Amino acid sequence: MINKTAHIKIRIATQQDANLIALLGRVTFTETFGHLFTDKQVLLDYYDLTFSVDKIEKSIAKANNIYWLAFADRLPVGYAKLKLNSQTEFIKEKSACQLQKIYVLKDFLSMKIGFELQNVLLKKAQEKSFKKIWLSVFVHNERAINFYSKNGFMPIGNHDFQIGKDKYDFIALFKQLA
Repeated sequence: MINKTAHIKIRIATQQDANLIALLGRVTFTETFGHLFTDKQVLLDYYDLTFSVDKIEKSIAKANNIYWLAFADRLPVGYAKLKLNSQTEFIKEKSACQLQKIYVLKDFLSMKIGFELQNVLLKKAQEKSFKKIWLSVFVHNERAINFYSKNGFMPIGNHDFQIGKDKYDFIALFKQLA
């Protein structure tokens, strides 16, 4: 049973945290999307492409990326990524950024850590004077779609994303920042 009164801490991630983010990325991706993959090798290849420690280190080093790590009683349980100056086919304005990732280990979802990560990320986007923020969500991830809808994100279009031979449908959402 998860301790609902655990001490939650969120901080900016550094390159030294790349191994934690890579591991959290693999585990949370499996928890959320692993069931969609009939060919487990495709999933393993995707991990190597997306969640290698080297890839995460390089991503953290980019000036346009900001990562956060969330801890519950000092255990790393989630992370978030904000991509600055990020346009999409639906939003071409330079004052847009992207909420690229918020992932929390399944056992810790009830602690509202995703909400806290989102708040920190949105605050940073506003501090940096961005006017809009957008994100993409798998169309069948109802939990995430409901989460973002409740927090003021509105649909702006659909697109697909390919992993291996399979294409997955995504919905793009955006939020106007004050």
